[in-house]
Amino acid sequence: MFTGIITDVGHIAQLDQRGDLRARINTIYDTNAVDIGASIACNGVCLTVITKGVENGQNWFDVEISAESISKTNIASGRRAWVIGRRVNLERALKLGDELGGHIVSGHVDGVAEITDIQAVGDSSVVTFRAPHELSAFIAQKGSVTLDGTSLTVNDVSGDTFTVNLIPHTKECTTWGDIALNDKINLEIDTLARYVARLADVRGS
Repeated sequence: MFTGIITDVGHIAQLDQRGDLRARINTIYDTNAVDIGASIACNGVCLTVITKGVENGQNWFDVEISAESISKTNIASGRRAWVIGRRVNLERALKLGDELGGHIVSGHVDGVAEITDIQAVGDSSVVTFRAPHELSAFIAQKGSVTLDGTSLTVNDVSGDTFTVNLIPHTKECTTWGDIALNDKINLEIDTLARYVARLADVRGS
């Protein structure tokens, strides 16, 4: 489990297609304190550390990405697809006793949302997204949503579109400072909304 509070912006150092896609990500995390098999959310995708190390003073870890993960995310398509040098939002898994500053995030991306508008409001940015139709019902005004691993509050919802507000701190400390129109963004709906909808389905049937 994660909280959607980004704690590092890593960089893709290597990519290798070996059946599944294997990626090496440079990080400021102390990899001596990261266990093999640990989970790290990378742009909101929960991935397993399979090896790690330090090279020329740079900490890194490797992950393997399945075809299922690629099919649900922006890893292999669009302007934000993973290439060498791509910046990625990182968050280590939640530990008991950690502050829950965002909301409960599983790291299981449901689909991709598309940026359809970006407006400056003071120093902040109001960003409009179009969600896949099958996911839009799970997005509620003033509810939580995870976008590229970042816990954000939904401002407004209209049909399949919704808006969020990005404050300067968020833009400076994550990859949100370099977004553009038509970017595809990893979307995870709120876990609570998912279970409420499932319970309603069961009771209705």
